[in-house]
Amino acid sequence: MEYLLIALVIAVVLAAGIAAFIVPRRRARIREREAPPRPGVDYPPGVGDDAAPQLQEERRSVADVTLPEPDVDTSAIEEIIAAPVERPEPAAGRLVRLRARLARSQSTLGRGLLGLLSRERLDEDTWEEIEDTLLTADLGVAPTQELVERLRTRARVEGLAGPEQARTILREELIALVGPDMDRSLRTDRHVTENRPAVVLVVGVNGTGKTTTVGKLARVLVAEDRDVVLAAADTFRAAAADQLTTWGDRVGVPTVRGPEGADPASVAFDAVKTGSEAEADVVLIDTAGRLQTKVGLMDELGKIKRVVERHGPVDEVLLVLDATTGQNGMIQAKVFGEVVDVTGIVLTKLDGTAKGGIVVAVQRELGVPVKLVGLGEGADDLAPFEPAEFVDGLLG
Repeated sequence: MEYLLIALVIAVVLAAGIAAFIVPRRRARIREREAPPRPGVDYPPGVGDDAAPQLQEERRSVADVTLPEPDVDTSAIEEIIAAPVERPEPAAGRLVRLRARLARSQSTLGRGLLGLLSRERLDEDTWEEIEDTLLTADLGVAPTQELVERLRTRARVEGLAGPEQARTILREELIALVGPDMDRSLRTDRHVTENRPAVVLVVGVNGTGKTTTVGKLARVLVAEDRDVVLAAADTFRAAAADQLTTWGDRVGVPTVRGPEGADPASVAFDAVKTGSEAEADVVLIDTAGRLQTKVGLMDELGKIKRVVERHGPVDEVLLVLDATTGQNGMIQAKVFGEVVDVTGIVLTKLDGTAKGGIVVAVQRELGVPVKLVGLGEGADDLAPFEPAEFVDGLLG
Protein backbone atom coordinates (compact mmCIF):
# COMPACT_ATOMS: atom_id res chain seq x y z
CA MET A 1 0.00 0.00 0.00
CA GLU A 2 2.90 2.29 0.82
CA TYR A 3 4.48 1.62 -2.60
CA LEU A 4 1.20 2.42 -4.38
CA LEU A 5 0.95 5.81 -2.68
CA ILE A 6 4.52 6.70 -3.64
CA ALA A 7 3.83 5.83 -7.35
CA LEU A 8 0.71 7.99 -7.39
CA VAL A 9 2.62 11.05 -6.11
CA ILE A 10 5.35 10.58 -8.73
CA ALA A 11 2.71 10.42 -11.53
CA VAL A 12 1.04 13.67 -10.38
CA VAL A 13 4.38 15.49 -10.30
CA LEU A 14 5.32 14.33 -13.83
CA ALA A 15 1.92 15.38 -15.25
CA ALA A 16 2.24 18.85 -13.77
CA GLY A 17 5.70 19.26 -15.22
CA ILE A 18 4.63 18.19 -18.73
CA ALA A 19 1.62 20.60 -18.65
CA ALA A 20 3.83 23.46 -17.55
CA PHE A 21 6.05 22.88 -20.60
CA ILE A 22 3.48 22.13 -23.33
CA VAL A 23 0.65 24.64 -22.65
CA PRO A 24 2.76 27.85 -22.99
CA ARG A 25 4.17 26.68 -26.32
CA ARG A 26 0.66 25.83 -27.63
CA ARG A 27 -0.67 29.28 -26.57
CA ALA A 28 2.26 30.93 -28.36
CA ARG A 29 1.44 29.12 -31.61
CA ILE A 30 -2.23 30.14 -31.33
CA ARG A 31 -1.23 33.80 -30.87
CA GLU A 32 1.03 33.52 -33.91
CA ARG A 33 -1.83 32.30 -36.12
CA GLU A 34 -4.34 34.86 -34.79
CA ALA A 35 -2.03 37.88 -35.26
CA PRO A 36 0.01 37.49 -38.47
CA PRO A 37 2.94 39.86 -39.06
CA ARG A 38 1.98 43.31 -40.46
CA PRO A 39 3.32 44.57 -43.79
CA GLY A 40 6.82 45.91 -43.62
CA VAL A 41 7.78 44.22 -40.28
CA ASP A 42 10.15 41.26 -40.21
CA TYR A 43 9.14 39.15 -37.19
CA PRO A 44 11.35 36.35 -35.85
CA PRO A 45 9.77 32.93 -36.44
CA GLY A 46 7.26 31.87 -33.79
CA VAL A 47 7.18 35.23 -32.00
CA GLY A 48 3.91 37.13 -31.57
CA ASP A 49 3.23 40.86 -31.02
CA ASP A 50 3.51 40.63 -27.26
CA ALA A 51 6.82 38.82 -27.52
CA ALA A 52 8.59 41.55 -29.54
CA PRO A 53 8.04 44.98 -27.89
CA GLN A 54 11.27 46.30 -29.41
CA LEU A 55 9.69 46.16 -32.88
CA GLN A 56 6.65 48.36 -32.07
CA GLU A 57 8.25 51.57 -33.42
CA GLU A 58 8.89 49.94 -36.81
CA ARG A 59 5.27 49.04 -37.46
CA ARG A 60 3.38 50.98 -40.18
CA SER A 61 -0.30 51.29 -40.97
CA VAL A 62 -1.77 50.04 -44.26
CA ALA A 63 -2.02 53.67 -45.48
CA ASP A 64 1.75 54.00 -45.12
CA VAL A 65 2.50 51.02 -47.31
CA THR A 66 3.18 51.75 -51.01
CA LEU A 67 1.84 48.93 -53.12
CA PRO A 68 3.11 48.36 -56.70
CA GLU A 69 0.87 49.60 -59.56
CA PRO A 70 -1.05 46.76 -61.22
CA ASP A 71 0.32 45.77 -64.59
CA VAL A 72 -2.93 46.14 -66.58
CA ASP A 73 -3.25 46.82 -70.32
CA THR A 74 -5.84 49.66 -70.52
CA SER A 75 -5.81 50.03 -74.32
CA ALA A 76 -8.83 47.77 -74.75
CA ILE A 77 -10.76 49.81 -72.17
CA GLU A 78 -9.82 53.06 -73.90
CA GLU A 79 -11.06 51.68 -77.22
CA ILE A 80 -14.41 50.86 -75.65
CA ILE A 81 -14.74 54.27 -74.01
CA ALA A 82 -13.72 56.21 -77.13
CA ALA A 83 -16.58 57.15 -79.46
CA PRO A 84 -16.60 54.85 -82.47
CA VAL A 85 -15.74 56.37 -85.84
CA GLU A 86 -18.56 55.90 -88.32
CA ARG A 87 -18.11 54.32 -91.72
CA PRO A 88 -20.44 56.18 -94.14
CA GLU A 89 -22.33 54.26 -96.77
CA PRO A 90 -21.02 54.47 -100.36
CA ALA A 91 -22.29 57.52 -102.26
CA ALA A 92 -22.76 55.66 -105.54
CA GLY A 93 -26.44 54.99 -106.21
CA ARG A 94 -27.73 57.11 -103.33
CA LEU A 95 -30.09 59.03 -105.58
CA VAL A 96 -31.65 55.74 -106.68
CA ARG A 97 -32.40 54.86 -103.05
CA LEU A 98 -33.71 58.36 -102.34
CA ARG A 99 -35.87 58.51 -105.46
CA ALA A 100 -39.05 57.62 -103.59
CA ARG A 101 -38.52 60.62 -101.30
CA LEU A 102 -37.99 62.86 -104.32
CA ALA A 103 -41.07 61.45 -106.02
CA ARG A 104 -43.26 62.31 -103.02
CA SER A 105 -42.22 65.96 -103.10
CA GLN A 106 -42.38 66.30 -106.89
CA SER A 107 -45.59 64.36 -107.49
CA THR A 108 -47.55 67.51 -108.37
CA LEU A 109 -45.18 68.37 -111.20
CA GLY A 110 -44.82 64.87 -112.65
CA ARG A 111 -48.43 63.79 -112.39
CA GLY A 112 -49.69 67.15 -113.55
CA LEU A 113 -47.63 67.06 -116.74
CA LEU A 114 -48.46 63.44 -117.49
CA GLY A 115 -52.15 64.08 -116.92
CA LEU A 116 -52.14 66.99 -119.38
CA LEU A 117 -50.12 65.19 -122.05
CA SER A 118 -52.35 62.11 -121.82
CA ARG A 119 -55.49 63.96 -122.84
CA GLU A 120 -57.18 62.77 -126.02
CA ARG A 121 -57.04 66.25 -127.51
CA LEU A 122 -54.07 68.59 -126.99
CA ASP A 123 -55.52 72.01 -127.79
CA GLU A 124 -54.02 75.44 -127.10
CA ASP A 125 -55.58 75.60 -123.67
CA THR A 126 -53.86 72.33 -122.74
CA TRP A 127 -50.48 73.59 -123.94
CA GLU A 128 -50.95 76.74 -121.92
CA GLU A 129 -51.66 74.64 -118.83
CA ILE A 130 -48.47 72.63 -119.48
CA GLU A 131 -46.52 75.86 -119.78
CA ASP A 132 -48.00 77.23 -116.53
CA THR A 133 -47.16 73.99 -114.69
CA LEU A 134 -43.51 74.21 -115.77
CA LEU A 135 -43.24 77.87 -114.82
CA THR A 136 -44.74 77.14 -111.40
CA ALA A 137 -42.01 74.52 -110.92
CA ASP A 138 -39.35 77.26 -111.36
CA LEU A 139 -38.11 75.87 -114.64
CA GLY A 140 -37.65 79.39 -115.99
CA VAL A 141 -39.16 81.12 -119.01
CA ALA A 142 -36.63 80.17 -121.69
CA PRO A 143 -36.34 76.47 -120.70
CA THR A 144 -40.12 76.24 -120.43
CA GLN A 145 -40.67 77.59 -123.92
CA GLU A 146 -37.99 75.29 -125.29
CA LEU A 147 -39.49 72.20 -123.67
CA VAL A 148 -43.07 73.00 -124.72
CA GLU A 149 -41.99 73.53 -128.32
CA ARG A 150 -40.15 70.21 -128.42
CA LEU A 151 -43.12 68.39 -126.90
CA ARG A 152 -45.53 69.96 -129.43
CA THR A 153 -43.27 68.93 -132.31
CA ARG A 154 -43.02 65.33 -131.14
CA ALA A 155 -46.78 65.18 -130.51
CA ARG A 156 -47.43 66.22 -134.12
CA VAL A 157 -44.84 63.87 -135.62
CA GLU A 158 -45.11 60.80 -133.39
CA GLY A 159 -48.45 61.27 -131.68
CA LEU A 160 -49.09 60.62 -128.01
CA ALA A 161 -51.03 57.38 -128.06
CA GLY A 162 -51.77 56.81 -124.39
CA PRO A 163 -50.10 57.58 -121.03
CA GLU A 164 -47.12 55.27 -121.57
CA GLN A 165 -45.97 56.96 -124.75
CA ALA A 166 -46.60 60.37 -123.21
CA ARG A 167 -44.43 59.40 -120.25
CA THR A 168 -41.64 58.09 -122.50
CA ILE A 169 -41.50 61.27 -124.59
CA LEU A 170 -41.71 63.57 -121.57
CA ARG A 171 -38.94 61.62 -119.81
CA GLU A 172 -36.60 61.84 -122.80
CA GLU A 173 -37.16 65.58 -123.21
CA LEU A 174 -36.72 66.35 -119.54
CA ILE A 175 -33.44 64.41 -119.38
CA ALA A 176 -32.20 66.29 -122.45
CA LEU A 177 -33.19 69.59 -120.80
CA VAL A 178 -31.41 68.74 -117.53
CA GLY A 179 -28.21 68.08 -119.44
CA PRO A 180 -26.96 64.48 -119.30
CA ASP A 181 -23.67 65.40 -120.99
CA MET A 182 -22.54 67.93 -118.36
CA ASP A 183 -19.48 66.95 -116.31
CA ARG A 184 -20.82 66.42 -112.80
CA SER A 185 -17.73 64.79 -111.31
CA LEU A 186 -16.07 66.36 -108.27
CA ARG A 187 -12.41 67.24 -108.75
CA THR A 188 -11.11 65.80 -105.50
CA ASP A 189 -7.97 63.93 -106.61
CA ARG A 190 -4.75 64.80 -104.79
CA HIS A 191 -2.12 66.63 -106.89
CA VAL A 192 0.65 64.08 -106.46
CA THR A 193 3.26 65.82 -108.61
CA GLU A 194 2.76 69.09 -106.72
CA ASN A 195 2.47 67.33 -103.34
CA ARG A 196 -0.72 69.14 -102.35
CA PRO A 197 -4.34 68.21 -101.76
CA ALA A 198 -7.31 69.13 -103.91
CA VAL A 199 -9.09 72.20 -102.51
CA VAL A 200 -12.88 72.57 -102.44
CA LEU A 201 -14.30 75.97 -101.44
CA VAL A 202 -17.93 75.88 -100.30
CA VAL A 203 -19.87 79.15 -100.45
CA GLY A 204 -23.46 80.35 -100.03
CA VAL A 205 -25.77 82.59 -98.06
CA ASN A 206 -27.02 82.10 -94.51
CA GLY A 207 -29.58 79.38 -93.96
CA THR A 208 -28.86 77.20 -96.98
CA GLY A 209 -27.30 74.41 -94.89
CA LYS A 210 -23.75 75.15 -95.97
CA THR A 211 -21.84 73.85 -92.92
CA THR A 212 -24.02 70.76 -92.82
CA THR A 213 -23.34 70.23 -96.53
CA VAL A 214 -19.57 70.38 -95.90
CA GLY A 215 -19.95 67.75 -93.18
CA LYS A 216 -22.05 65.51 -95.41
CA LEU A 217 -19.61 65.96 -98.31
CA ALA A 218 -16.80 64.84 -96.01
CA ARG A 219 -18.78 61.63 -95.43
CA VAL A 220 -19.16 61.13 -99.19
CA LEU A 221 -15.39 61.44 -99.64
CA VAL A 222 -14.53 59.24 -96.66
CA ALA A 223 -16.81 56.56 -98.12
CA GLU A 224 -14.57 56.74 -101.21
CA ASP A 225 -11.47 56.17 -99.02
CA ARG A 226 -10.28 59.77 -99.33
CA ASP A 227 -8.21 61.45 -96.61
CA VAL A 228 -9.98 64.71 -95.80
CA VAL A 229 -9.14 67.87 -93.82
CA LEU A 230 -11.88 70.34 -92.89
CA ALA A 231 -11.32 74.10 -92.60
CA ALA A 232 -13.65 76.07 -90.32
CA ALA A 233 -13.24 79.42 -92.09
CA ASP A 234 -16.63 80.63 -90.84
CA THR A 235 -15.12 82.46 -87.87
CA PHE A 236 -18.04 84.85 -87.30
CA ARG A 237 -20.74 82.39 -86.29
CA ALA A 238 -19.87 81.07 -82.84
CA ALA A 239 -21.22 77.56 -83.33
CA ALA A 240 -19.98 77.03 -86.88
CA ALA A 241 -16.53 75.67 -85.98
CA ASP A 242 -17.96 73.40 -83.28
CA GLN A 243 -20.61 72.12 -85.66
CA LEU A 244 -18.05 71.35 -88.35
CA THR A 245 -15.69 69.71 -85.84
CA THR A 246 -18.51 67.42 -84.72
CA TRP A 247 -19.14 66.34 -88.29
CA GLY A 248 -15.44 65.62 -88.74
CA ASP A 249 -15.07 63.70 -85.49
CA ARG A 250 -17.88 61.34 -86.48
CA VAL A 251 -15.85 60.05 -89.42
CA GLY A 252 -12.34 60.59 -88.04
CA VAL A 253 -11.58 63.72 -90.06
CA PRO A 254 -9.50 66.58 -88.51
CA THR A 255 -10.75 70.17 -88.48
CA VAL A 256 -8.46 73.20 -88.69
CA ARG A 257 -9.98 76.16 -86.87
CA GLY A 258 -8.98 79.51 -85.41
CA PRO A 259 -10.24 81.71 -82.58
CA GLU A 260 -13.61 83.37 -82.95
CA GLY A 261 -13.30 86.42 -85.20
CA ALA A 262 -10.01 85.27 -86.74
CA ASP A 263 -9.16 86.09 -90.35
CA PRO A 264 -11.03 83.49 -92.44
CA ALA A 265 -8.40 83.63 -95.19
CA SER A 266 -5.69 82.76 -92.65
CA VAL A 267 -7.64 79.75 -91.38
CA ALA A 268 -8.20 78.51 -94.93
CA PHE A 269 -4.51 78.99 -95.77
CA ASP A 270 -3.41 77.05 -92.66
CA ALA A 271 -5.84 74.23 -93.48
CA VAL A 272 -4.39 73.74 -96.95
CA LYS A 273 -0.89 73.81 -95.46
CA THR A 274 -1.92 71.19 -92.91
CA GLY A 275 -3.45 69.08 -95.65
CA SER A 276 -0.23 69.23 -97.65
CA GLU A 277 1.91 68.22 -94.67
CA ALA A 278 -0.44 65.37 -93.81
CA GLU A 279 -0.58 64.23 -97.47
CA ALA A 280 -4.36 64.48 -97.40
CA ASP A 281 -6.38 64.05 -100.59
CA VAL A 282 -8.89 66.86 -100.11
CA VAL A 283 -9.34 70.03 -98.05
CA LEU A 284 -12.95 71.22 -97.67
CA ILE A 285 -13.26 74.90 -96.72
CA ASP A 286 -16.46 76.09 -95.05
CA THR A 287 -16.98 79.85 -95.38
CA ALA A 288 -19.29 82.27 -93.57
CA GLY A 289 -22.80 82.66 -94.96
CA ARG A 290 -22.88 85.85 -96.98
CA LEU A 291 -25.74 87.91 -98.31
CA GLN A 292 -25.13 88.69 -101.96
CA THR A 293 -25.93 92.36 -101.27
CA LYS A 294 -23.08 92.77 -98.75
CA VAL A 295 -20.24 94.02 -100.92
CA GLY A 296 -17.62 93.82 -98.14
CA LEU A 297 -18.38 90.21 -97.33
CA MET A 298 -18.35 89.21 -100.97
CA ASP A 299 -14.97 90.90 -101.35
CA GLU A 300 -13.72 88.92 -98.36
CA LEU A 301 -14.82 85.72 -100.06
CA GLY A 302 -12.72 86.68 -103.05
CA LYS A 303 -9.80 87.28 -100.66
CA ILE A 304 -10.11 83.77 -99.21
CA LYS A 305 -9.87 82.30 -102.68
CA ARG A 306 -6.84 84.44 -103.60
CA VAL A 307 -4.98 83.57 -100.38
CA VAL A 308 -5.65 79.84 -100.73
CA GLU A 309 -4.40 79.95 -104.31
CA ARG A 310 -0.91 80.75 -103.02
CA HIS A 311 -0.71 77.00 -102.48
CA GLY A 312 -2.16 76.31 -105.93
CA PRO A 313 -5.44 76.69 -107.86
CA VAL A 314 -8.74 75.96 -106.12
CA ASP A 315 -10.15 72.81 -107.70
CA GLU A 316 -13.85 73.30 -106.92
CA VAL A 317 -16.04 76.20 -105.83
CA LEU A 318 -19.38 74.73 -104.81
CA LEU A 319 -22.34 77.09 -104.35
CA VAL A 320 -24.92 75.78 -101.88
CA LEU A 321 -28.47 76.86 -102.77
CA ASP A 322 -31.72 76.23 -100.95
CA ALA A 323 -34.10 74.72 -103.52
CA THR A 324 -37.09 76.24 -101.74
CA THR A 325 -35.94 79.83 -102.44
CA GLY A 326 -36.98 79.63 -106.09
CA GLN A 327 -36.04 82.57 -108.27
CA ASN A 328 -34.24 84.30 -105.39
CA GLY A 329 -31.71 81.51 -105.67
CA MET A 330 -31.05 82.58 -109.24
CA ILE A 331 -30.01 86.04 -108.06
CA GLN A 332 -27.69 84.53 -105.46
CA ALA A 333 -26.14 82.20 -108.02
CA LYS A 334 -25.42 85.02 -110.44
CA VAL A 335 -23.70 87.26 -107.85
CA PHE A 336 -21.60 84.47 -106.37
CA GLY A 337 -20.60 83.38 -109.85
CA GLU A 338 -19.23 86.85 -110.57
CA VAL A 339 -17.07 86.81 -107.41
CA VAL A 340 -15.52 83.35 -107.24
CA ASP A 341 -16.09 81.43 -110.48
CA VAL A 342 -18.50 78.78 -109.25
CA THR A 343 -17.75 75.31 -110.69
CA GLY A 344 -20.73 73.39 -109.34
CA ILE A 345 -24.06 73.69 -107.53
CA VAL A 346 -25.27 71.86 -104.43
CA LEU A 347 -29.07 72.00 -104.13
CA THR A 348 -30.29 71.40 -100.58
CA LYS A 349 -33.85 70.76 -99.35
CA LEU A 350 -34.89 69.50 -102.78
CA ASP A 351 -37.25 67.07 -101.06
CA GLY A 352 -39.08 69.97 -99.43
CA THR A 353 -40.32 71.63 -102.62
CA ALA A 354 -42.33 70.75 -105.71
CA LYS A 355 -40.20 73.17 -107.72
CA GLY A 356 -37.73 70.72 -109.22
CA GLY A 357 -37.35 72.92 -112.27
CA ILE A 358 -34.79 74.97 -110.35
CA VAL A 359 -32.19 72.38 -111.36
CA VAL A 360 -32.50 73.43 -114.98
CA ALA A 361 -32.88 77.14 -114.18
CA VAL A 362 -29.74 77.43 -112.07
CA GLN A 363 -27.67 75.52 -114.59
CA ARG A 364 -28.82 77.88 -117.31
CA GLU A 365 -28.08 80.92 -115.13
CA LEU A 366 -24.50 79.96 -114.29
CA GLY A 367 -23.59 77.60 -117.10
CA VAL A 368 -22.32 75.10 -114.49
CA PRO A 369 -23.82 71.76 -113.46
CA VAL A 370 -25.69 70.72 -110.36
CA LYS A 371 -23.29 68.21 -108.84
CA LEU A 372 -24.93 67.28 -105.53
CA VAL A 373 -28.46 67.35 -104.14
CA GLY A 374 -29.75 67.13 -100.58
CA LEU A 375 -32.88 65.06 -100.09
CA GLY A 376 -33.34 64.97 -96.33
CA GLU A 377 -31.91 65.64 -92.89
CA GLY A 378 -30.01 62.36 -92.56
CA ALA A 379 -26.21 62.29 -92.44
CA ASP A 380 -26.04 60.36 -95.73
CA ASP A 381 -28.84 62.15 -97.61
CA LEU A 382 -26.44 64.10 -99.83
CA ALA A 383 -26.32 62.40 -103.22
CA PRO A 384 -24.39 62.88 -106.47
CA PHE A 385 -26.82 64.30 -109.02
CA GLU A 386 -27.87 61.88 -111.77
CA PRO A 387 -30.16 63.38 -114.48
CA ALA A 388 -32.01 60.16 -115.36
CA GLU A 389 -32.71 59.23 -111.73
CA PHE A 390 -33.79 62.79 -111.00
CA VAL A 391 -36.28 62.83 -113.87
CA ASP A 392 -37.63 59.43 -112.85
CA GLY A 393 -38.19 60.91 -109.40
CA LEU A 394 -40.07 63.84 -110.94
CA LEU A 395 -42.35 61.55 -112.89
CA GLY A 396 -42.90 59.14 -109.99
